Amino acid sequence: MHIPLPSETVFHTIERSIKEYRKFSQRNISEVIPDITIDQGMILLFLDRYPELSQKEIAELIFRDNASMTRMINIMVKNNYINRSINEQDRRRFHLVITPKGKEVLLKLPPIILNNRAQSLEGISAEEQLQLMTILNKILNNCTN
Repeated sequence: MHIPLPSETVFHTIERSIKEYRKFSQRNISEVIPDITIDQGMILLFLDRYPELSQKEIAELIFRDNASMTRMINIMVKNNYINRSINEQDRRRFHLVITPKGKEVLLKLPPIILNNRAQSLEGISAEEQLQLMTILNKILNNCTN
């Protein structure tokens, strides 16, 4: 039985696109904020919008396991982007708060992110983007049902 090689499937192209977008985005972020990663930036963005989120909830939103999330949080605390303390309502959880240095990053990130998105989607119409989202959501539903 002949099956296509992984590199001949749509999944390979999706994965490759994501990896190239992340490399492209990281380069652009590093030019302005040298000591922060895409994932750390996403942590700041989610914490800024939803300060009540737990470390575990943020890990799920950025597609990271708990161990890598803990390492990132440790680095961000060390680099003074966030403060971590015991959550008084649930002592098994930490309370994460963005520091003034983290707030400075939040002022610099949006224009970089918007530029990254615009540049990567150049030449792709809104209709094509909607079509892509529809197709990817169908794949997602097929895999989760």
